[in-house]
Amino acid sequence: MTVGKSNSPDTTDASPPGTATVTATGAATRTATRTATRTATMWIVSAGVFVVNLDLFIVNVAVPALATSFDGASLASLSWVLNAYAIVFAALLVAAGRLADRYGHRRGFLLGLGVFTVASALCAAAPGAGWLVAARALQAAGAAALMPTSLALLLVATPAERRPRAIRGWAAIGGIAAGLGPVAGGLLVEADWRWVFLVNVPVGIAGVVAGIRLLPADRPDRAGPLPDLAGAVLLTLAIGSLALGLVKAEAWGWGSGRVLGSLAASVILAAAFWRRSARHPVPIVELPLLRVPAFAFATLAALLFTVAFAAMLLTSVLWCRQVWGYSAIRTGLAIAPGPLVVPVLAMASGPVVRRLGAGRTAATGCLLFAGGLLWWALALDAAPHYATAFLPGMLVTGIGVGFALPTLVGAAATALPPGRFATGSAVTTMARQTGSVLGVALMVGLIGEPRTADAALTAFRHGWLTAAAVGALAVAAALALGRVSKATPAPDTPERAPA
Repeated sequence: MTVGKSNSPDTTDASPPGTATVTATGAATRTATRTATRTATMWIVSAGVFVVNLDLFIVNVAVPALATSFDGASLASLSWVLNAYAIVFAALLVAAGRLADRYGHRRGFLLGLGVFTVASALCAAAPGAGWLVAARALQAAGAAALMPTSLALLLVATPAERRPRAIRGWAAIGGIAAGLGPVAGGLLVEADWRWVFLVNVPVGIAGVVAGIRLLPADRPDRAGPLPDLAGAVLLTLAIGSLALGLVKAEAWGWGSGRVLGSLAASVILAAAFWRRSARHPVPIVELPLLRVPAFAFATLAALLFTVAFAAMLLTSVLWCRQVWGYSAIRTGLAIAPGPLVVPVLAMASGPVVRRLGAGRTAATGCLLFAGGLLWWALALDAAPHYATAFLPGMLVTGIGVGFALPTLVGAAATALPPGRFATGSAVTTMARQTGSVLGVALMVGLIGEPRTADAALTAFRHGWLTAAAVGALAVAAALALGRVSKATPAPDTPERAPA
């Protein structure tokens, strides 16, 4: 049979009238949907990250008021309101990130924000210091689930070319919270310290409700074993033992058996944790990540920098309240100028990083921060000279934070492959929380509870000089980061953007 050419219309390549219009309309609709999802994700994630960071600065301002409310509890006892939070946060952060990888980042974020909100209400209702410390530990568990999943959700919803900016924006949220925290904390403490925690509740409820409706669903990978929860316990005990020895050193004596025993226990527990991490299939810290030089040095520099930062934050509050006799609101206003410059510099640091590189930019920030602490050690005395003595140091430390912290966070994030974003960011944040514990514990051990103005001046100067020395170590780690990443593009260039 001979097959001839058909006389029927050729419909193979032709499209019905209006098909191009429908296709264009569909593409526009999908683009609009993706944009709306990205915007909703950004706002919901930002709300969660904001309350977690705000809580840190507000609670620091509230510490002196807690001593009055809880029958004159000592600084060593109240330091656990800060350290219990940081220790649990640090220990659970990576495990929470890995569980979120397994069961879903959306689910992990919503669960974390819900737990954080409920725990905030329990903190406000605490009848004593012990109850408050326990509620703070629960609050930290929620924050540990929230933080790594927040960055993972944000990066997944953001196009590759925009991710470096998204990382800087995510880090800048902490700076915005830092700027508002001291003033908001001062205002709330003037009314009642319990409002410091209640302020989280409406934001948390709104975030959970909006997140259930608007956050995009993800496809978790449920294959493989569970993360090493026993390793999380070992890490908690190791950091807690170290903090206990430092906090109680002034009361027990630096050479006492209890202090030396606490420090020795910390070393043994840390060694056991390291050994377990090397053998467990899903460890709290994936040791191969630390073999990536840029990630290792960025994380080390972030840890050291946070030791100095936590020391600065606590001592500035205690100095204003206890030595100069400032009210809570006046203390918040005195501290605010430094944190207020952080988000501006964090968002504007991209060109500086491209020009100098992440290592030198972060090293400059660490050096400025240490210089601000040295200024306080040399310029401050018992007479309140805020404008000429306190304010310059606060501004210089704020500039240092703006250059150092977002750069180190960005350098650590972009040093890893996309499949390790959540885990890598959790390890870096865990290091920062560990640094916070060490900074608070170190200052409590060095300052103690001086009974005279001269004794207080000497104690605070020792604290600031020690924190400045730790800042100098952070400078060295940041310069090492610059050396190992010299051959690679800067963290916020498109070539190194997370894929």
